[in-house]
Amino acid sequence: MAQEKTTITTIKLTKETKSRLDKLKIHKRETYEDVIQKILSILNTLKINPFQAKAKLDEFDRIRREVKS
Repeated sequence: MAQEKTTITTIKLTKETKSRLDKLKIHKRETYEDVIQKILSILNTLKINPFQAKAKLDEFDRIRREVKS
């Protein structure tokens, strides 16, 4: 199988937005790419099934609490 080449880009964020993204990280080494992908996944799920989106958010919160304790 051919390896797919990933293109990387840079985006500018305000410090406030970066701080908000930092608060959504489960692990401090989690990438912003991972955080944004989670956000997009929840938003896409929300359009189809709001209850499933809420369950995903609850699961992320539960994991974050476990990691921080």
